[in-house]
Amino acid sequence: MVHSTWGDWFVRDEIEAAEPDGLSVWFLGCNGYVLRTAETTVYLDPYFGDGSPPRTIRMIPVPIDPADATLCDAVLVTHEHIDHIHPPSYGPLVEDCGADIHAPSASYENPDYDGDLRAPDDQRHTVEPGDAFDVGDLTIHVRGANDPDAIEPVSYVVEHDSGTFFAAGDSRPADAFTEIADEFDIDLGVLAFGSIGNIVHTEDDPTEARPTEWYNDGDQVATATNQLELDRLAPVHWDMWHGVGADPKAITDHVASYEYPKVVETVRIGDRLDVGEPGVVQLKAARDH
Repeated sequence: MVHSTWGDWFVRDEIEAAEPDGLSVWFLGCNGYVLRTAETTVYLDPYFGDGSPPRTIRMIPVPIDPADATLCDAVLVTHEHIDHIHPPSYGPLVEDCGADIHAPSASYENPDYDGDLRAPDDQRHTVEPGDAFDVGDLTIHVRGANDPDAIEPVSYVVEHDSGTFFAAGDSRPADAFTEIADEFDIDLGVLAFGSIGNIVHTEDDPTEARPTEWYNDGDQVATATNQLELDRLAPVHWDMWHGVGADPKAITDHVASYEYPKVVETVRIGDRLDVGEPGVVQLKAARDH
């Protein structure tokens, strides 16, 4: 069950009430996003769960109850981990909004979730690198990724007349990224930034934890950014789990001697980025006061 600690104001008054002039992206925390244009709404890796305490403890608020959403044309999933394909989080978007869900086959066949999927056959689509499809005025390209913890990860390139957005899921640097840079001119990209956390329990002894590398470190972010030739970079995922915190402001030092990115955007849950224009757009509630 999902319980939004922000009520319904964020999805209703901020996201759905917005009138984007181009492609806008709202950061949902973790590694999730809402992508909106004047005519299209897409959720990418939405996760509004609590984690699985004490193994993974959520440290940030839950900004949305998806049952409050009224606009969603598609849900995009990068891989099978629970914080990327979570039936209580995407279910209402599929069932109530009529959205199609697009995910790699492993996300349906081997989900990291103990329960029923909520992806009806007629709304379920399997994707793999090389695929492309349109959702409203957005063109979605599915490309490769390198997540050693996932079975079948993909990344997404989202094209619009106003600019191009890239989401890597939890990928580390990848050979596919240089190919993506050759194919696309990416205006804004998001990469998972983390640390080594001593929080993962072993299957044999749930009381035993071991150090585990979560997401990219600063040098990996710099490498991936330059493979992709990102003009703007937003490091994400750093704020989600207890014991895996990282400081996104440190990324500026890691990339200082590289050609890319031109701009590093520090975003927190609820922030909006317009793909065609640098800068974090403040919440409407803050702008109006």
